[in-house]
Amino acid sequence: MTGNGDSRAVGGVSALPGAPPRPGLRHSVAPQGRAGAEELGYRGPSACAAAGITYRQLDYWARTGLVPPSVRPAHGSGSQRLYSFRDVLVLKIVKRLLDAGVSLQSIRTAAQALRAADLAELAETTLMSDGAAVYRCASPDDLAELLRGGRGVFGIAVGAVWADVESALAQLQAERVDTGEAVPAEHPGDELARRRGRG
Repeated sequence: MTGNGDSRAVGGVSALPGAPPRPGLRHSVAPQGRAGAEELGYRGPSACAAAGITYRQLDYWARTGLVPPSVRPAHGSGSQRLYSFRDVLVLKIVKRLLDAGVSLQSIRTAAQALRAADLAELAETTLMSDGAAVYRCASPDDLAELLRGGRGVFGIAVGAVWADVESALAQLQAERVDTGEAVPAEHPGDELARRRGRG
């Protein structure tokens, strides 16, 4: 994310000094009985529902390259975009940053960095913004340093957004990336029914 010319920016991502990279939380990104995250894709309506955005926003962000679908872009009339778990996570974070009034230029830089970051590390990342720039904090030390500088105004815990997206996608139909086969949604009652059937 950017640091407005901050000399501490490394590779376009504001990496505040602090602890070395730590292993991220191990979220499943695929409810029990479903394929792994990298094997599943989500069509536009599912991506919109999980991210809390309109289809018009989704379409515009894809066409302008803000958050393009990484699994399958649309090719002509009638083709369907297919979004990955990471794409939907980024969509939801972009929506929160926009709602908070962060500049589009900073959001675009943040979205690019989120798409390039190691997925396991994202779960422990907190994004902080002063409304103009977005900063990535990967440890409590990073967060403390940013707040000491007087820049942090609000934060987004990526792990919490991750859990929201994971929960929402579990209730929505997915598609296997390799075969295009539909993967039905997991409904809370399904697990209860399976347990009753075993009894």
